[in-house]
Amino acid sequence: MKQILIFLIFIIAFSCQAQTNEKFNLGFENQKEKITLSDGWFKWGTYDLIIDAEAHTGSKSGKITSSDNGDFGSIAYKIPANYKGKTIKLKGYMKIENVENGFAGLLLRVDGNGSSSAFDNMQNQNITGTRDWQQYSITLDYPEGAENIFIAGILTGKGEAWFDDFTLTIDGKNIQTLNEVEKEVSKAQLDKEFENGSLINFADITSENIKNLELLGRIWGFLKYYHPEIAKGNYNWDYELFRFLPKYIVTKNNNERDKLIIDWIESLGELEKCYKCKPTDENALLKPDLKWVNKQDEALTNKLLYVYNNRSQGKHYHIGMTQNAGNPEFKNEKPYASMSYPDDGFRLLSLYRYWNMINYFFPYKHLTDKEWNTTLSEYIPLFINAKNELEYELAAVQIIGDIKDTHANLWGGADKIDEWKGENYPPVHVRFIENQLVVTDYYNEELSNEAGLKIGHIITKINGERIEKIVEAKTKYYPASNIPTRLRDISADLLRSNSNSIQIEVISEKSDAQTRGLKLYPKNSLDIFRWYRKSDEKSYKMLENNIAYVTLGSIKDEDIKNIKNEFKDTKGIIIDIRNYPSTFVPFSLGSYFVSSFTPFVKFTNGNVDNPGEFTFTKELKIPSKGKTYQGKLVVLINEISQSQAEYTAMAFKAGDNTTIIGSTTAGADGNVSVILLPGGLRTMISGIGINYPNGGETQRIGIVPDIEVLPTIEGIRQGKDELLEKAIEIIMKE
Repeated sequence: MKQILIFLIFIIAFSCQAQTNEKFNLGFENQKEKITLSDGWFKWGTYDLIIDAEAHTGSKSGKITSSDNGDFGSIAYKIPANYKGKTIKLKGYMKIENVENGFAGLLLRVDGNGSSSAFDNMQNQNITGTRDWQQYSITLDYPEGAENIFIAGILTGKGEAWFDDFTLTIDGKNIQTLNEVEKEVSKAQLDKEFENGSLINFADITSENIKNLELLGRIWGFLKYYHPEIAKGNYNWDYELFRFLPKYIVTKNNNERDKLIIDWIESLGELEKCYKCKPTDENALLKPDLKWVNKQDEALTNKLLYVYNNRSQGKHYHIGMTQNAGNPEFKNEKPYASMSYPDDGFRLLSLYRYWNMINYFFPYKHLTDKEWNTTLSEYIPLFINAKNELEYELAAVQIIGDIKDTHANLWGGADKIDEWKGENYPPVHVRFIENQLVVTDYYNEELSNEAGLKIGHIITKINGERIEKIVEAKTKYYPASNIPTRLRDISADLLRSNSNSIQIEVISEKSDAQTRGLKLYPKNSLDIFRWYRKSDEKSYKMLENNIAYVTLGSIKDEDIKNIKNEFKDTKGIIIDIRNYPSTFVPFSLGSYFVSSFTPFVKFTNGNVDNPGEFTFTKELKIPSKGKTYQGKLVVLINEISQSQAEYTAMAFKAGDNTTIIGSTTAGADGNVSVILLPGGLRTMISGIGINYPNGGETQRIGIVPDIEVLPTIEGIRQGKDELLEKAIEIIMKE
């Protein structure tokens, strides 16, 4: 959530700050005692921020010191993105002291028109503790349509951080020496007619209205992704919807409706014959769904098929594929962030935009519980009839939940949902163990006596309502690929409230159910962790019986060589991925466990030239490098293992002597693609399909362990790590 907050801060709060200097002030030597906007650098967040005499070079640096008020502090600088290139790199020096319960890092964000953006704040590197001056860097794809570049130093949690000597390059050339380029402005960008509202107001909608609006939503999305003139950016397709709707919603019959649609399509311009358009690959996993097109009256069917057969090829104003992974990049999608509660037209636009993005570019559309074709008509009344900001956000998160992707949730401007969940938090961490809500840890040990709860206590009711009923009511608002992951996410919020305390019913080891009060606290007064407590401890160690243990939650690149050297003669290695890996290791460490080039994954990618088509790539192999580890490898996974953690588990699974133990993972793999919706809402999808070499899917299923091991309530009470104990048992068995 901190990353999302920073996204919005930069988009909204500083969108009007122009940097006009030819040379950018990326150092601190000319700074005053305090940073002000006139210095080029600006402050955001509530942490203390000053110019300090402790510097990497020269006599000044920017310093951030944590405070009890707020979640983060950032020292940032904005540069207009008037440059062309393929990659952008930020380098800078950072020093930290006593950073905990958060992280420090450089931050690089490139904002484009809509969701054409790139971002990294080094959160995944988990830089904590105390470290002397060291250079760090971030490299990102430079997005087409970039508008603003933000460079920053950031601190979350507790501690102090110093930043100095920032350097920014595009394609390896220092931005200080680059000439600005004049940007081409599309016709779509010049269209500002509905900036202040759609002027669309729906009266009570009937079933016939819903039927017609469903057809319009399909056609609007069909034309958006297939029609060459829209692909060129010659139309503001959001605003063309608002121009068309008033005439469309008063049509009296199907003939009048269809003629209006055909005239609309013809008004976009005459199509040239497409000689490059290839037929859909016969072996494609997913193919464009044109069944609904063929169900229309002949004239409309022929018109739509003509568009499809002569569709856009190559560069597209609204969609591209990232260079590295090939996941969709949704471009030029305005978030309309000033409308926290969008009007009727913009709410309908939000639904149309999202439904069509999923329809054409979600690699797992075929794995949803309900047929995606049914969802558009289902949600039209929910979006149109949303009476306030909260109802709109709940409608959005509900349809997001229908795609069954743990990567997909609602962030950005979704502050009403956050309020709905509650601003005060419990002092304890809870998880579902054996289908019971169990206390597993304290956020702050000093509050354990005041909480009156012990590790292993079972909470059965909240404010008199049974946990099962609460979970049932909240389920549709918690997007997830599978049930264990949804329970993981729900458990983090169950004890939240806008009150200062709640009543809970508790079962302890030695007594029957008892009702007691539980005091709640503001979030920033607790050392909260969401899924697992991060640690800055060394990532590897020796256990008894010549068994090695490695946790990927804190692993660093430099650790890998030491792990191979120190553990080469061990009986077995346990790799714990019940976390999010702090470094990408599928090849660097995975190669240690294979004796030959070993396939472990293949992908499915979408097609900008034929939206709706997904085809398999060639399988990816792990190379064998040097001596192969001869002992046993046991990998620990559970519902916390998500995305990169799952991909890493797949790599280890390809090892010569690997056993995966634990429980089903989060079932959300693949590089993510950002989606922006009206009202400043932000969500994501898993943008590429991740499959085993035989084509077996991992989405929703997750990584299935070879041996299922689940924690027990009794084990929690005794402080046992039952997965770790089982791993040791497997390695010790001859």
